Amino acid sequence: MPQTFNVGSRSLFVTAVAWVFIVLGALASLSALVQNATVASMAPGATVLAGSQPLPWFTGLLMGYLPWVVGAGLAMSLATLVCAIGLLLRVEWARRIFIGLLGLAIVANLAGLWVQHEIVQSIVSATLGATPLPPAAADVFGGFVAATRAMAITVSLAACGALAWTMSRLMSPAVRQEFT
Repeated sequence: MPQTFNVGSRSLFVTAVAWVFIVLGALASLSALVQNATVASMAPGATVLAGSQPLPWFTGLLMGYLPWVVGAGLAMSLATLVCAIGLLLRVEWARRIFIGLLGLAIVANLAGLWVQHEIVQSIVSATLGATPLPPAAADVFGGFVAATRAMAITVSLAACGALAWTMSRLMSPAVRQEFT
């Protein structure tokens, strides 16, 4: 009869990361399913709207590829859920893929900052250009927009830092020993 040896003990860090990402992956998967249904139901209306008013270049590009982006979000959330369950079971391939998914999440988060900047800029300039506001009111509105951008940058960079720290801990020798 073959013997099985457990080399490393199960750490609380890996178990906690696994459970946190199981919950986040399940919630993100449910949210992505709702988003897919929403995009599918609004697609006919979006073509009519695009025909009546020309969209800015970047917004038109996003609207054109929106079903693919939302589908990629669903695939990422399901992959995160599967890999988090694999982490809980201490499966090596799940740890490696999970580290890659965390790296991809960092890249997507940083790219999302740029996309958010572009969209907010186009919405603010279109809104302020179409409404007759006094300059003082426009400056106050611009201050709120600047504060929102600063907060978004802070939260996104903090999330990227936490994900990078989690990646480094999952690549540490002590954690790798749990998965052998």
